[in-house]
Amino acid sequence: MKEYRVGVVGATGMVGQRFVSLLENHPWFHLVAVAASPRSAGKTYEEAVGSRWAMPTPMPEAAKKLVVLNAADVEAVASQVDFVFCAVDMKKDEIRALEEAYARAECPVVSNNSANRFTPDVPMVVPEINADHLEIIPAQRRRLGTKRGFIAVKSNCSLQSYVPAMHPLMEEFCVTKALVCTYQAISGAGKTFATWPEMVDNCIPYIGGEEEKSEQEPLKLWGHIEGDRIVSATSPAITAQCLRIPVSDGHMAAVFLSFANKPTKEQILEKWAKFAGPAQELNLPSAPKQFLHYFEEADRPQTRLDRDTEKGMAVCIGRLREDTQYDYKFVCLSHNTLRGAAGGGVLLAELLAAKGYFD
Repeated sequence: MKEYRVGVVGATGMVGQRFVSLLENHPWFHLVAVAASPRSAGKTYEEAVGSRWAMPTPMPEAAKKLVVLNAADVEAVASQVDFVFCAVDMKKDEIRALEEAYARAECPVVSNNSANRFTPDVPMVVPEINADHLEIIPAQRRRLGTKRGFIAVKSNCSLQSYVPAMHPLMEEFCVTKALVCTYQAISGAGKTFATWPEMVDNCIPYIGGEEEKSEQEPLKLWGHIEGDRIVSATSPAITAQCLRIPVSDGHMAAVFLSFANKPTKEQILEKWAKFAGPAQELNLPSAPKQFLHYFEEADRPQTRLDRDTEKGMAVCIGRLREDTQYDYKFVCLSHNTLRGAAGGGVLLAELLAAKGYFD
């Protein structure tokens, strides 16, 4: 695989930091540019981030001396890179405009942001689930008038735990409805306990916009391309509640499912054990070897013990059992800033590279 010069737009925030961290020693992607707001522009990355570095590993030496560019200076950033990761903290209309400006400058964008997730010709992809949605990119390029430029996005971090567990059961057994309660770590809000002391010994039963995303985004993932747009699926019916809990990293989900063709517990476990997607088939550098891990222990998965399974890129499942109101219930866990955010973005970029979309 050829190597690509990469930029991170929104590099000083928590997800941006995670992108910078993950790109250290990446076999395909070489970080050459970091961009952020005007107040950070002109400083070295080390100076701009300062004491706000929130990653568990030290700031990569190669990144420290990179001079932060102004994210709004699209041509200056685009001229240095083959594509960018985008993780900015701005209003949605501003993000849409910025990402489209990069795409029109012939700089592909792999976005962690939600602003373009429901743009009809922007693929929102989990590589193991709907890699075929990348085939919409030529239609998007026609709309934008570009040859190389496009936008591809990853889905919301809270979906990454339960949607992969549901997906292998969809076709044969036909999931008809789902109830999902997510218990989400504070890093999903870009916070640590040091910066959000109010979360210690606390639980907040509200995360703005999260329940709508949790109910609607899976339907786009399970949708199909029709002409020049992606049309969302109409089922299963999903209802969700999302809570912020005092955990540093790791989003957990309690899932209840009903089926048109109810499987046995053994059939479900077999589907999970055998499930793999294009990320595994292509042996992408960030892909987990085993995507779905099932724990037999009654008290697993746990955030602190299991969120880093397969370098935080696997999904952990446990407590599968029949339910009195739905057919089955179980618990899922994913690392929200790895599989759920920057790691999922890097994996999507690897899929795009392997399929030639950056060439």
